[in-house]
Amino acid sequence: MSDALVGNLVDNRYQVRSRLARGGMSTVYLATDQRLERDVALKVLHPHLADDPQFLDRLGREAKAAARLSHPHVVGVLDQGEDGRLAYLVMEFIKGHTLRDVLNDKGALSPRLALALIDPVVEGLGAAHAAGMIHRDIKPENVLIADDGRIKLGDFGLARAISTSTSTGALIGTVAYISPELVLGKQADARSDIYSVGIMLYEMVTGRQPFEGDVPIQVAYQHVNSTVAAPSLEVPGLAEEIDELVQWCTDRDPDKRPVDGSALLSELRHIRTNLSDAELDLQPPAARSTLPAVAAPPTRPPGGTGPASDAQATAHVLPPTGMPTELQTEVYGSLARPTEMISRTGGNPTTVMSGAPRRPAYGPLSTPDEAAYDGAGYDGPAESAVAPSKRAQRRLDRDEEKARQRAAATPTRTLHEGNPRRRGLLWIVLLVVAALLAAVAGWFFGMGPGSPGTIPPVANKTVAEAQDLLRTAGFQSTVKDVFDDDVSPGLVVGSEPTAGEVIRKFQPVSLAVSKGPELFPLPELAGKSLGEAKTTLNGAQMALGPITETFDEKAPAGTVLAQAPRSGNPVRHGTPVGLTVSKGPQPIPVPDVRGQAQDTAVKALEDAGLKAVVAPEAVNDRNVPEGAVLAQDPASGNLTKGGTVTLTISKGPKLVEVPSFIGKQASEAQEALEKLGFKVQVDNILGGFFGTVRDQNPVDTKAPEGSTVTLTVV
Repeated sequence: MSDALVGNLVDNRYQVRSRLARGGMSTVYLATDQRLERDVALKVLHPHLADDPQFLDRLGREAKAAARLSHPHVVGVLDQGEDGRLAYLVMEFIKGHTLRDVLNDKGALSPRLALALIDPVVEGLGAAHAAGMIHRDIKPENVLIADDGRIKLGDFGLARAISTSTSTGALIGTVAYISPELVLGKQADARSDIYSVGIMLYEMVTGRQPFEGDVPIQVAYQHVNSTVAAPSLEVPGLAEEIDELVQWCTDRDPDKRPVDGSALLSELRHIRTNLSDAELDLQPPAARSTLPAVAAPPTRPPGGTGPASDAQATAHVLPPTGMPTELQTEVYGSLARPTEMISRTGGNPTTVMSGAPRRPAYGPLSTPDEAAYDGAGYDGPAESAVAPSKRAQRRLDRDEEKARQRAAATPTRTLHEGNPRRRGLLWIVLLVVAALLAAVAGWFFGMGPGSPGTIPPVANKTVAEAQDLLRTAGFQSTVKDVFDDDVSPGLVVGSEPTAGEVIRKFQPVSLAVSKGPELFPLPELAGKSLGEAKTTLNGAQMALGPITETFDEKAPAGTVLAQAPRSGNPVRHGTPVGLTVSKGPQPIPVPDVRGQAQDTAVKALEDAGLKAVVAPEAVNDRNVPEGAVLAQDPASGNLTKGGTVTLTISKGPKLVEVPSFIGKQASEAQEALEKLGFKVQVDNILGGFFGTVRDQNPVDTKAPEGSTVTLTVV
């Protein structure tokens, strides 16, 4: 796709290579971190979020918290920042696909595959919950499956940062998986994530989502007012344990769900080890069944309130890629008004009270005692759902029989009418007690510990100052130490819940106190090759600083000689580390010493840092005097320090016997002497008329080759 950001450099560090995906809150790109030389996923937030200073401040805090969460099944957050009007998150790049791709390709999954895929998701979620983090946007699109089989959960902290920076009561998330308490504007906790996991597991084993609607508000309405049906109604023969697991996670009452991811993980693994192979390998029907559409909320309920009004208040961020809106992370307006449902009999809408009977809490994963249900408090599937399975029908028949027996055992008339006066007194006592309870409740929730209060700002204050502010506002606080790169040690980083949030005064407030930046020792790089040093720095999450090259007589070229800062020094992640790298021994030009005396030549080579070696055999040469350098090897070029130059020494010219040519013709003598290597000088007497050699010097002795022989010719 054409995208103006592709090919550009973000924050002078991240080279954008291609666009990977676009959602309701951000666009994800594949980028290269030029400092650490690795591929990363660059999530660039949409402009309406990037222009909000309060949101950017909260996003920075959430990104730091997510970056401290290190788990093999959680996508790592590497960096966060701003570049002009761009606000971005840098995350670990997972090459592969999402769980949504698997569901689109395969449809409903076998229980074995569904439980195997969701196990690492719940494990990573449990680690996040243990660290005090809530995801708020669990869905198949955020479950990443790498090409090597690793499964990771992504997008921690983004939805939470947006929800904190928006107005009170805003709804953030993906409507197909959002929990009822979020729809009603209540505070999210770990159990909200568990609800989303249950919806996702339902979709994995059935191939469809439990609630559907033409607009997102209809789906949100069903989360609040409808009970998720047993998956076995869609997949006949599905193990009852999986039905119970899904309905345990998706109970509308958060108190009846698993408390966090770790609690869910232990039960999930208990199921995987106790189901038979036949139950685990059950293949879902080839053609997915289709439940009748759940009744939509009325267009305009009496009084101008209810879902229609909620729908008008919705501020829906449309996804540009054509993905169904119920699969996108969205920002909605307040949905805190009473939720209403169309009556099955066609009458006026009936408000569903929060105290309506619900199904029993999820029990042990072994086959539950049927009598424990006793038919009470179980909503069962909606009447518009497909016909129940035989097992569900047997349960309904059994509940009807128990109800009939209880009715038959109850007398229709009491044997003792009682005293009317006593009954009146009893009613008075009950009314007085009820009034007292109402008064106490009014004081508790109006002025007492249950009254609402606003968390005061405590960032960058001392612990004592922050606790005084909270105490004045009516809150009790606890303290926990955290690392922080920006806040000085001993000062408060922030609070949980954050400043400006409205909570009940009996709810605890946690203060995060800075311990300063977290420091890590630098690894030893000296002696490594430059490539090994870069790999070591990447593994330690440090940056590569300037590289200085220098000659070194001992270290091969490309070897790290020194580093700055030195190894062992504690520094922050991302600190640039400068390297001094060897260029190898320094080259030395070979001097030309030919023709020089042997001693002089040897000294000249040694002064240049080279070693002179004299050849064992001297060589005669008519031009080079004895004892001088006749030849050298090498004669030119470069050597390193201590390199060897071989010298060949001259023995001077060779001695040749000079025969006598006296009495012979001068021309004959000259020719013979020149062949012997002598130079010939002719001195003519009386014009050299006869051409006969009268005298010769030297004669009958040895003379150096190339020397001159004088002939006197008459």
